Amino acid sequence: MGHAAGGPKSALWISLLHGFLFLVADSGTESPHDITTMDISSRRFRAEFLQEWSGSPDAPYFDPSTPRNITGLVGHPVRLLCRVKNLQNRTVSWVRHRDIHLLTVGRYTYTSDQRFEAQHKPRSEEWALRIRSPQRRDSGQYECQISTTPPIGHAVYLNIVEPETSVSSGPELFIQAGSTINLTCTVRHTPEPPTSITWTHGDQIINFDSARGGISLVTEKGLKSTSRLLVQRARGADAGLYTCGPNNAPSASTRVHVLSGEHPAAMQQGCAKSTLDKTSSIVCCLIILYALTRTTFDNLQSGT
Repeated sequence: MGHAAGGPKSALWISLLHGFLFLVADSGTESPHDITTMDISSRRFRAEFLQEWSGSPDAPYFDPSTPRNITGLVGHPVRLLCRVKNLQNRTVSWVRHRDIHLLTVGRYTYTSDQRFEAQHKPRSEEWALRIRSPQRRDSGQYECQISTTPPIGHAVYLNIVEPETSVSSGPELFIQAGSTINLTCTVRHTPEPPTSITWTHGDQIINFDSARGGISLVTEKGLKSTSRLLVQRARGADAGLYTCGPNNAPSASTRVHVLSGEHPAAMQQGCAKSTLDKTSSIVCCLIILYALTRTTFDNLQSGT
């Protein structure tokens, strides 16, 4: 049994020795027959070497079903995984591509950053890299490597995100008096759905049972939670800053302008005061242009 198990390795060492003996042989007395024999031996050596390390049916390889993209949350542990088949006596390591930093070797951690940890259960095919309390800067590519010659690797891309909240209308919303204020708040990347989403108008929490009436709220919770606020028959008093505040994510706000007959000037003033990005500025200008055109048309109609 022992002789059979050592067969391939013995053959490899014999081939190595055979190649070495040909290399140190007296080159001055080489004949065409010697050169041919040497070339055949060299090809045989290369073939056996490559078969031993890469082309062999029992060479190690990665399970292709292992995920290559992982998303984690800031401050919440994340686990990068690779599964290695037929590892034999090779070693598995994790490397961070950003700075070519060796993080783990086998079951041992080789970094001073104590947030990183090697995880492996004996006789398991899984080799994991666990990151406690990950931060946005930990995003990037990592590689699980097998110590073959040359090494082979399985790349995993890690994306660390943090909770975010947005309002669909953007930083500004212009509506006509008498129409409906329609605001949708979206909450993403939270560990669990928010238990509450509070809407405020200025400094006041919006009371859906107030004498104002015409206020409704529809909330859907999940991986992406939404809260839709509707304020019917908008009037001047409804203008102002509306803020959506989830209990487990940052808040987001939008400023609502309720416009009457003099709305073009009010819209121009609102666009000038707000710190808008390029897209929002273009949208704002288009709305102003539409309003000016509509006002001119109405004036012409009333003059006829």
